[in-house]
Amino acid sequence: MPFSNDVILAGALYVGLAGAYLVVIPLFLLFYLKNRWYTSGSVERTILYALVFAFFPGMLVFSPFLNFRPQPRDIKG
Repeated sequence: MPFSNDVILAGALYVGLAGAYLVVIPLFLLFYLKNRWYTSGSVERTILYALVFAFFPGMLVFSPFLNFRPQPRDIKG
């Protein structure tokens, strides 16, 4: 029995929303945080932390693979 168009549309919508929630928005948020870490104001930082809390499952998916630690400084001695 083939699926009806409504079932396919609902499935595609669920896959699209799950992909946005777990992949697209957390990746955008991680790279935005990396670029604005030292220059963001208090209101912007509060909003970003709220977004990190809201998209925490997607952040956990990418956190083992992304390393945003500062590079070591070259100190001439």
